[in-house]
Amino acid sequence: MVKEPLFLQPVFQERIWGGAKLREKYNYEIPSDLTGECWAISAHPNGQSIIRSGEYKGLTLEELWDNYRELFGNYDSERFPLLTKILDANDDLSVQVHPDDDYASKYENGELGKSECWYVIDCEKNAEIIIGHHAQTKESFIEKINNGQWNQLLRRIKIKPGDFFYIPSGTLHAICKGTLILETQQSSDTTYRVYDYNRFDQNGNLRELHLEKASDVTTVPYKENNIKPIIRKMGKSTMTTFVEEKYFTVCKWDVHNQLEMKQHQYFMLVSVIEGEGILRTEQQQYTIHKGDHFILPYNIDCFSVVGDVQIIASHPSLSKREQMGE
Repeated sequence: MVKEPLFLQPVFQERIWGGAKLREKYNYEIPSDLTGECWAISAHPNGQSIIRSGEYKGLTLEELWDNYRELFGNYDSERFPLLTKILDANDDLSVQVHPDDDYASKYENGELGKSECWYVIDCEKNAEIIIGHHAQTKESFIEKINNGQWNQLLRRIKIKPGDFFYIPSGTLHAICKGTLILETQQSSDTTYRVYDYNRFDQNGNLRELHLEKASDVTTVPYKENNIKPIIRKMGKSTMTTFVEEKYFTVCKWDVHNQLEMKQHQYFMLVSVIEGEGILRTEQQQYTIHKGDHFILPYNIDCFSVVGDVQIIASHPSLSKREQMGE
């Protein structure tokens, strides 16, 4: 196997609530000023990342997963398990909820469920998000939806750059206007809309809601996630582990001067959100800039990042050591 990082070409998705920050912040060539999502590391059929350089240039991530599974430590999953996005909310997103694996498999043609998490890259002053609700019973939840009592139902939170939120399946949520977020999620595109501000689609129809399914899957009452970051100083650099849950572990690397690491994972998804520097592996070095996204495959055991760089890194929660029974 060639020991090289897998740099990826993102896929952009236009959305009714999208904007132009993906071009302004990361110099991406976006399709329009209604670009809401950068699918940065994706093997999902609705948006395939393509390997942009090296031995596997031109292949989709799904093709790599299907035909070169050794790059991922022969990870035991039919499909690539994670998806990294950057979302530009130039307007409010719909209030929505995602199913778990069992519900999605039964009702969404075998699709995965969707647990996700958000890192706030940037936001306007006084920006907020919606996470959770105030209903104590399913009956009260449905009644408030039917009566349009959104202010009484929805749980709003003020946010600032650097905040992190874990949103397991079953959690009512929405990203709100003026927010740029990096999202790490299961590789799924199943969303049930609960409220969409009475917006119309391109054909002049009210956007579809999915109230029956949303009611089925929403956790009532809402259970707040009291996750606490784990911060490690490594010389002048800092590694913050935000979440270690069933589907993924997500960290932030604040690199100042140099950060040396060993990889104990099957593979790692890496997104450069600020700065530039050098990625050094055992065989070569690569210049990295904000807006770059790459995978560190199974066979890269040691690496370092040199420079002043902010990175969000994630991986499936099962490690190499667990695979080997250690």
